[in-house]
Amino acid sequence: MEGKRAHVVVIGGGISGLAAAWHLRQGAGERIKVTVLEGAPRLGGKLHASEVAGVSVDAGAEAMLARRPEGKELAKAVGLGDDLMTPGTTSSAVYTRGTLRALPKGQFMGVPADLSALARSGILSPGGLVRVPLDQILPPTLVRTDVSVAAYIRARMGGEVVERLVEPLLGGVYAGRADLLSLEATMPRVAAAARSERSLLTAARQIVEEAPKDAGPVFTTLRNGVGSLPEAVAKASGADIRTGVTARELHRTEHGWRIVTGPVPRPEVIEADAVIVAVPGPAAARLLKAEVPKAASELARMEYASMAVVTLAYALDAFPEPPTGSGYLVPPVEGRAVKAVTFSSVKWPHLTRDLVILRCSIGRIGEEHLLHRDDAELVSVAMAEMGEVMGVRALPVDSRVTRWGGALPQYNVGHLDRVARVHAAVAMQPALAVCGAAYDGLGIPACVATARTAASRILDHLAQAGE
Repeated sequence: MEGKRAHVVVIGGGISGLAAAWHLRQGAGERIKVTVLEGAPRLGGKLHASEVAGVSVDAGAEAMLARRPEGKELAKAVGLGDDLMTPGTTSSAVYTRGTLRALPKGQFMGVPADLSALARSGILSPGGLVRVPLDQILPPTLVRTDVSVAAYIRARMGGEVVERLVEPLLGGVYAGRADLLSLEATMPRVAAAARSERSLLTAARQIVEEAPKDAGPVFTTLRNGVGSLPEAVAKASGADIRTGVTARELHRTEHGWRIVTGPVPRPEVIEADAVIVAVPGPAAARLLKAEVPKAASELARMEYASMAVVTLAYALDAFPEPPTGSGYLVPPVEGRAVKAVTFSSVKWPHLTRDLVILRCSIGRIGEEHLLHRDDAELVSVAMAEMGEVMGVRALPVDSRVTRWGGALPQYNVGHLDRVARVHAAVAMQPALAVCGAAYDGLGIPACVATARTAASRILDHLAQAGE
């Protein structure tokens, strides 16, 4: 294709697709043309910030792992390095058995490593607490294949550790259920220990002891929210960004790919030399069905959880006592609609010192009925939570409800094998790659990493083809 720039189309304008476009530009400069197609009217997918009481607050993801480099590196590369912010606090609590109880020190994703700290927390009942150290004398729990998080941890430490520690922590990340989520995919270090250690308590202690002590904060955000990242990445990519354009069909041609976009009555056809599919599993399955049916079949079976985030802004004197810590988690066994609360203005002091801004997360997998309520009802649910748990009697000065339908892919048992089959099927198709949260991690750094891998695959193909 001498004399003509290769055309790469990225389908999906969330952070994964935009990062893929940026990596393509970094790798090929102006030698290629990059087009990003996004069906929604705005970029960013689950990254979005808007004002609440005059303060820019994230409506979706509100932080990224600071100890994994890909997210921070991308932010710095697109000119947002000076906007990276550290949390004012990372201490959090669990609302369980009628009160807020601080998460015990010396735990890893809810798996306790310090029995004394666990006892002091009061999170487990006396019976639940006595059950935990039996892990050290029980016969080994053989784990030869992937199992659920709950199956393994319950066998070692009992049901209360799962219900009141592991469930809320996993629920905060995946909005999933521990009896369905894959141990290998969601807690790989624990899974590795399950294959080599007799005692989970011993393994947890090793994991906690090996954690870096001076690595800095676990999380970071951006001054105007991580919702400000997508636009900066889009601009830096130099891609042709087209919002409100939904890719409906993807077909192989003699020289590359043909993308058919909506609306249905007047479809548009876009020719591409290569394609990166960076949309959620169900949408990717529809696009890949004709040409990569094995990958499509696997992606179509992936479950997604829906949720809503209710953001409330209160006057400082609305709280009998100022909230402390970054927020709290709520175990499903408590039967409450709110699964987590983030004290945003405490966790991120740069937001404001004049208000208390908080975010209530509502909805786990299987709880879609909670999201059938209208916005006013969801605000009432969040206000009632603040009244019961924090003693707030005043009305908020502002509120916002953000609904995320099908937002969180469920890394259920067998997830890693499923993803391997998807990648193997896609690898059989030249000039095609996939990336996003459905594959190798939900967080921003993980999504950026999958985008980099996808872009590298396409760049390698174009180089071999001489394009």
